[in-house]
Amino acid sequence: MSMPQPDETAGPGTEPKPRAYDADAEPVIRIDNLVSAFDENVVHEGLSLEVRRGEIIGLVGGSGAGKSVLLNTLIGLRDPQGGTVEVLGVDVQKATGPERDELERRWGVLFQSGALFSSLTVRENVSAPMSEHTGLSNHMTAELADTKLAMVGLPPRAGNLHPAELSGGMRKRAGLARAIALDPELLFLDEPTAGLDPISAEAFDTLISNLSEALGLTVFMITHDLDSLYALCDRVAVIADKKIVAVGPISDLEKSDHPWIKQYFLGPRGRAAATAADKPVRDTAVQGPNTDMPKEGA
Repeated sequence: MSMPQPDETAGPGTEPKPRAYDADAEPVIRIDNLVSAFDENVVHEGLSLEVRRGEIIGLVGGSGAGKSVLLNTLIGLRDPQGGTVEVLGVDVQKATGPERDELERRWGVLFQSGALFSSLTVRENVSAPMSEHTGLSNHMTAELADTKLAMVGLPPRAGNLHPAELSGGMRKRAGLARAIALDPELLFLDEPTAGLDPISAEAFDTLISNLSEALGLTVFMITHDLDSLYALCDRVAVIADKKIVAVGPISDLEKSDHPWIKQYFLGPRGRAAATAADKPVRDTAVQGPNTDMPKEGA
């Protein structure tokens, strides 16, 4: 017998909830005069930024501006050539082993491709952070993994599948389930809607918004998706000229005289995204079943 197929466009709730963003909240990320370089190629020079607790902040910039380099620096995957990076009160570059372990428990990361382990089932992928950072039994981590899968709109049956058996949207959701496996305070997202069709991308935006509200997350999101920026972000930071040239609500950035910012937000796509953001949110619950969900026996 075939199981009911989940609606990939549905998530917790049917539309983003009103956000209670506090503009005076304490910073959870402090970047001061960051310098990043690859040999003679300087990517960041004097880059500074603060991210406040509870906000959803988007990071944008042209190709090669160093957005992914900045993310990798924030999570300790590369060392900068200068400046300081402090996350959740800890200098990432100077963190001791126990401090690093604690940081990894307090943040979650969704990489652009999902970065799921291909040889593990989806349930095992989501359980992996729990197995690494907690002393819970395999039975308990499996049960908690199913809970996380349900939170991102995937059914328990998806837990038995391998990443190659999932659609692109489902892989994104599985990666998000793994990113929130340890109930983090801080969530890093690298191009979360890249490769998704417009309906799935809109549903993923709704999912992120609702999870952020329900779990009290601070979200640092790299994206090129103007619709996501307008739908989700309390503030947007712009990398250009090797540093953050502007940060603030989109309504403020739209008034900027910086050439790249003007072209980005006031070009045809930016105007279309702004117009769409003023329309009522579509009720994702009315969508039909997800036809990408593999059938039993397939």
